[in-house]
Amino acid sequence: MIDSEKLAALRARYADTSGGDIDDPDFRKAASLQFSESDRRKWPFADPATFLDAPFKPVASAGYLAELDIALIGVPMDLGVTNRAGARLGPRAVRAIERVGPYNHVLRMTPMADCKVADVGDVPFRSRFNLESCHQDIEDFYRIVVSAGVLPLSVGGDHSISRAILSAVGKERPVGMIHIDAHCDTGGSYEGSKFHHGGPFRQAVLEGTLDPERTIQIGIRGGAEYLWEFSRASGMTVIHAEEVPHMGIGRIIEEARRVVGDGPTYISFDIDSLDPGFAPGTGTPEVGGLQPREVLELLRGLNGVNMVGGDVVEVAPQYDATSNTAHAGAQVLFEQLCLAVTAIGQRKA
Repeated sequence: MIDSEKLAALRARYADTSGGDIDDPDFRKAASLQFSESDRRKWPFADPATFLDAPFKPVASAGYLAELDIALIGVPMDLGVTNRAGARLGPRAVRAIERVGPYNHVLRMTPMADCKVADVGDVPFRSRFNLESCHQDIEDFYRIVVSAGVLPLSVGGDHSISRAILSAVGKERPVGMIHIDAHCDTGGSYEGSKFHHGGPFRQAVLEGTLDPERTIQIGIRGGAEYLWEFSRASGMTVIHAEEVPHMGIGRIIEEARRVVGDGPTYISFDIDSLDPGFAPGTGTPEVGGLQPREVLELLRGLNGVNMVGGDVVEVAPQYDATSNTAHAGAQVLFEQLCLAVTAIGQRKA
């Protein structure tokens, strides 16, 4: 039987309130971004799409970078693929996702309320045909962002873009990396090019921007294992997909935190780390992958890592009629945003 006094108290508090009238301070922070002074909320399907519904402030806006803590950046380039093309459409697909955030119920965070965040548009490319010049364009763009003291979070594009981003993020000192992927991406040159998506992290190590001893690769599987000798030779820690259920996410989080320590750390997420049953929209799918819930638990367990940048790559939406792949990519971008906000807060403290 219902308690009449409790019911009367609930009616007194909530019967005539609007949707944004909330007492809990964490919930109220999130609601303040969503509701106007009335009970009106912004329609998620209205206005031009941006990453995570962040304000759009292209870098072309003079001096705006200096006002930001975090820049959300699109890198629509997939000239480095070895299988199915299409990841050039990844940034557009992830921007189009309507329902991610603003609140992280596990970390109890509203990241957009705690840092200055903007979608600064896409990397400007000189040529859609030249892979090498595209990599130079990415390097040049990210050096501007990093030199302004802004943390970059990126959506590709194929995984080759990570090498170019690391050239900026790791320019002053090599960074560690938490890499979630089906493939180690530490192969050598193929067909005259070292800039393909199967080898960005070998190149980053050899260029001195990535510390292999502080790098862990999680979710690795598939028939390309023979190509990843460099991961072990250089001292990277590799956790295969089939090890994940036996180890458990908690132990993997502990290992990842041990490997990267308290030094500067980059987080790179390839959507093909997920099983293609959850994320079919990618160029090199591998059966037997991670579940989205495992990835989210893993990322949330990394909160407090000294994050200096991150990316979500290899979303190729034309292979997924459901848009689930792009939705998973957008959710991972949101989780990375939360980790970035925590890291920035720690550095400012």
